[in-house]
Amino acid sequence: MNPVRNLVYLLAYDGTDFNGWQTQPGYRTVQETLETATATMTGGTRVRLNASGRTDAGVHAVGQVANFLTTAPYPCDAFLRAVNTRLPADVVVHRVWEAALPFDANKDAKRKLYRYVIRNAPTADPFLRKYSHHVKKKLDAAAMHRAAQHLRGRHDFHSFETEWPNRLSSVRTITHIAVNRFGDYLWLDVEADGFLYNMVRAIAGTLIEVGRGQLTESQVGEILRAEDRSKAGDTAPAEGLFLIRVTYE
Repeated sequence: MNPVRNLVYLLAYDGTDFNGWQTQPGYRTVQETLETATATMTGGTRVRLNASGRTDAGVHAVGQVANFLTTAPYPCDAFLRAVNTRLPADVVVHRVWEAALPFDANKDAKRKLYRYVIRNAPTADPFLRKYSHHVKKKLDAAAMHRAAQHLRGRHDFHSFETEWPNRLSSVRTITHIAVNRFGDYLWLDVEADGFLYNMVRAIAGTLIEVGRGQLTESQVGEILRAEDRSKAGDTAPAEGLFLIRVTYE
């Protein structure tokens, strides 16, 4: 019998037509799509893909990581070629490698970087409407960036978590957060040791209110300390959110 191997995928997907990552009966999901394609290399045996995190419906990924156990003997480059020939156009595996058996794409992740993209112009962009949130009113990106710095560090982010409680703790550490502008586009980058449900989208919705002048920069700190979701802004739409990178070192 072949030995058990731990294979890892680095993948990207357009989340527009997926009902999120996690397999759900009757719905098209990224996990189900990848597991079906992978089964062709494992003699029809279904593997269970374990992702760094479960993205929601409509959320995209540039650098998602997932691992699975298999006894299939094929080299990693053969897995890469075969799985990509069986995947639809909105998912691609960029790299396959073999990790030590204890490696867990979810539990071993040290940090994740998410990016939220905003089109800030009077009119929408028909080509990027699925990959950005359109805000017509001119946003003050500098004020948004300054306000965001109140969220850096280790805090209880209950004010930016929906469906509470869904984790044992709402405490997370944001190591990097920034708002930048280029032309008609703004992007919010948030890197942390973990994320709560809708955390980045809630932060984005709150900072948009700062950019509109509806909240002051200092109020973001007050909202954080309140530990009350009703005090923060709306949850921004899913289409602007991308998982950019997962760090394991």
